[in-house]
Order: sequence, then C-alpha cells, then structure tokens
Amino acid sequence: MSSLHKDKVFWVTGAASGIGRATADELVLDGAKVLATDLAGSDFSWAKNNASLETLSCDVTKEEDNEAAVETALRQFGRLDGAVLNAGMAVPVALLDETLETFDQTMDVNVRGVVLGVRAACKKMAQGSAITVTASISGLRGDPGMWTYNASKGAVLNLVRSLSMELACLGIRINALCPGPVETKMTAGFEGAGKEALRQCIPLKRWGRASEVATAHSWLLSSKASFITGTSLPVDGGVSANNGQFRPPEHQ
Repeated sequence: MSSLHKDKVFWVTGAASGIGRATADELVLDGAKVLATDLAGSDFSWAKNNASLETLSCDVTKEEDNEAAVETALRQFGRLDGAVLNAGMAVPVALLDETLETFDQTMDVNVRGVVLGVRAACKKMAQGSAITVTASISGLRGDPGMWTYNASKGAVLNLVRSLSMELACLGIRINALCPGPVETKMTAGFEGAGKEALRQCIPLKRWGRASEVATAHSWLLSSKASFITGTSLPVDGGVSANNGQFRPPEHQ
C-alpha cells in the first residue's frame, strides 16, 4: 500500500465493476477511503469487510442521489477530497430505425450524470480537491453505429474543459480520461473476430486492463498532478495517435 492518498476520501460512481471497481481498489491501495456507488442491485460483495470502503446505491441521473452520496461520504469518513465520475452506458443505435429514447437515456447518464456529480461534490470539497471523469476515445473521433455514445462522450470532454475554468477559482481541478478498448463487463460482447480486429488497431497490440485506467485516475487525483486541469488523457495503447489511414504493424 502506498501513501499517495493518505487521509484522503474519494467518491467513485459506477464502481460495482470494471473501471469503477478497479479505481476504487486502486485508491484504497494508495491509502484513501472510498465511497463506491452504483445502481441498486449492483454486486458489491467484493467490498465487504473493508473498513476503507463504503458502498451505496446511487442513480447518477438523480440530483438527490448524488447529494446523498456526498453526504454519506462526509458522514462515514468526515471529508471529501475528490470524485471519480465514472458511471456510463453505451448502446448501439441505428440512426434512422430507432426512437430517440436510447439517445436521451445515454445523454442523461453520460452527461447530465457528470454535471450532477460535479455540482454535488463541489459544494462540499475544499481547495486542493480534484475530480476525474471517465470519458472515452470515442469522444475524440467517430465510430460506426455508436453515434449516441460518441455524442455523449464528446460533450463530456468539452464539459470538462469548460468546468475546469469554473472550478479553478475554487481551487478544484477536473480532468477527463479517455480509455480505448479495455476489457470490462461493458465490452464483454466483443469476442472472436471483432475483438481481434480491435486489437489489430491498437499500436501496443493488446486490449487494456481496467487497472491501467484506474492508475491514471489515481494519479490525476493526486498532488503529483497539481498543475493539470481541463485536460483529456488518452489511456488507449496508442489508438488515438493514429490518423486511421493505416493499421499499425504487428510487433516483431
């Protein structure tokens, strides 16, 4: 266990699995106390009997749930030093053949949920606190069949840029992480040829691990990143460095 976040308290949304769970674990390993939240019915069995972890049901699209999460962190651990706004959803939608219901839901979770999380956390955090948001490289470019997700994550990236200026006067930093293909429950549907095709597009020639994104979250939240705000950090094995015209060569 490191002391990178000794005596610090963080709130992590979408924390029952994948990047959220990995980030909660990483922050605890780095010395922090963590409030881990996710939808009602989520499996938090992995967090039991850990005095550094508190869990809570939270729908990030509801203002009262976000505020309740912050109050729980304060009640349980006495303070709040940062938040990892990680909750998100991704559902392929045909542009012409579907209603806008999925689009509205995606924007509600991926964008409005971030706004509500920032508002709730910043009311209670002191100067020197920090927020990180899980965006995506899909917010940097387009993907076929994923226009709802692309739109939401693109909005998140510009939201983070704008909020960095709003929050700077409060002494609070905010940054976004842009994961590429990462092995999580959300990407479990990519198997066989589809998964291999994505691997071939990654210069490092492998899918990422949730723990690698978690490490980046932890670092950006720490004092080691104290002069970094309003930025978007790709954690993608080099995918976003490619202009898309040529596939990266296989390793020798």
